[in-house]
Amino acid sequence: MDILRFITAGSVDDGKSTLIGRLLYDSKSIMIDQLTAIQQQTKHKALGEIDLALLTDGLRAEREQGITIDVAYKYFSTPKRKFIIADAPGHVQYTRNMVTGASNANLIIILVDARNGVVEQTKRHSIIASILKIQHVIVAINKMDMAGYAEDTYNNIVIDYAAVAESLGLNNVTYIPISALNGDNIVEKSALLNWYEGPSLLSLLENISIHQDVNLNITRFPVQHVIRPQSPEWHDYRGYAGKLISGIFKTGDAVTVLPEGLTTSIAFIEHNGKNVEEAFAPQSIVLHLKDDVDVSRGILIAPTHQLPTVAKEITTLVCWMDTKPLQKGNRYWFQLNSTMVKCMVSEIHYALDVNTLGKNMHVTSIALNEIAQIVLKTASPLAFDSYNQLRANGGAILIDEATNVTVGACMIQ
Repeated sequence: MDILRFITAGSVDDGKSTLIGRLLYDSKSIMIDQLTAIQQQTKHKALGEIDLALLTDGLRAEREQGITIDVAYKYFSTPKRKFIIADAPGHVQYTRNMVTGASNANLIIILVDARNGVVEQTKRHSIIASILKIQHVIVAINKMDMAGYAEDTYNNIVIDYAAVAESLGLNNVTYIPISALNGDNIVEKSALLNWYEGPSLLSLLENISIHQDVNLNITRFPVQHVIRPQSPEWHDYRGYAGKLISGIFKTGDAVTVLPEGLTTSIAFIEHNGKNVEEAFAPQSIVLHLKDDVDVSRGILIAPTHQLPTVAKEITTLVCWMDTKPLQKGNRYWFQLNSTMVKCMVSEIHYALDVNTLGKNMHVTSIALNEIAQIVLKTASPLAFDSYNQLRANGGAILIDEATNVTVGACMIQ
């Protein structure tokens, strides 16, 4: 059974947390003790209802303000699929939280209030989805109950958003009218929206195909661990363990060890304790190489005929996540998969306006929640791909040298 990772996004009060609560509640994925606690905490007990948003709005500050601040993760499953949900903040000042939640998402649900239509935050979150190359977009037009379940209202929003999607190059966009509060079109089709011919939201999530989202055309294997038992019965055993993040490896394939550039071939492959002729992403495997080459954690193994870029200078988009600004000359740790190298910010090209995609070329520092294109110089060569070409080997993070806090999310250009 595969796992679908998705994120919800939209303006404040568009109903993101309520939508997730409704999905969990109507799919019977809430434990009895959780349900009891929520019933006790719901303010409007006289109405005989429960506040489903409390399932994700777990922080006290969030409950007091009635907004989502941090990214809340929830897990549930149906007979068809497992799900990991990230409920992202709606406020502008929490852009970094949305980027964090969306970084590993297969799909994004962008909520649009039927009464307000496409607004600035709708476009902002759509721009972030396009920057992060999220493969699937569902536009959930919520609060249809407050718009009289009118088909014209839904159609007008679809037309407006389609123009946004086209301008950003968003593909695989699906539209659905819902009422998260009342449960219309969430788990079951709603009779009040009988003009809508598509599936319910849960049915859509269960059946959307994500197999093609894994890149099987470009092969990359970052080594996480070198296995050397050094016991009498395993005296000559040397295996390189890790996750095949993309592509396919076969026994006998010619490979190059990067960044050193040493060439060899695959002697055999282990998966789940058995020798296999072929492995494919996203399997965790142990590679055995024909020649005794120097391989350690952080080394990248790639097909000799299909090498990534190897360089000490990296141009990247960065979403800044620290209160201390990013400035030219600052030094950080740069982590790409299992590789960590020291780096320095050598240039700031521009800051990106995530409302218009305009570029401010005259900036000397990058503040919290801003997105910018910068150039990093690393202490040693790094093997990488562009984020647009291969998300799995083009997404990285910046780490503060002193505090070990993640301060930036990078998308290598």
